[in-house]
Amino acid sequence: MSGSTGGPAIDVRGSRPPRPPSRVGTAVCAVLLALGHVVTGYVVLTAYLVEPDGPWDDQAVTNAGFAAGIGLALSVVTALLSWACVKAEWLRSWWYAFPVALAVAALLRLTVLAPEL
Repeated sequence: MSGSTGGPAIDVRGSRPPRPPSRVGTAVCAVLLALGHVVTGYVVLTAYLVEPDGPWDDQAVTNAGFAAGIGLALSVVTALLSWACVKAEWLRSWWYAFPVALAVAALLRLTVLAPEL
């Protein structure tokens, strides 16, 4: 048994030091997500600003619901993009807070805070 030390075998190929996250990937993800959050925030804010003028104004109620639905869909898209960037270790997990907050605001406008006639 020459060459056998009796200890565990060490794989030198698999023991590379972890790579630091790419600054370019971090910048690209941060800019894309910031733009996505601004657009989503604008759409959700528009949903909150639309109020019916009277009991006859069905169009305003429809528009508020539509804007809230679009805001909810956009927050899902930004949440998925956040997940991809966090998974690639380009961004930290606190980036999930923005799409969650915007999704909660959109859901509230669709349900509890929906405009009434």
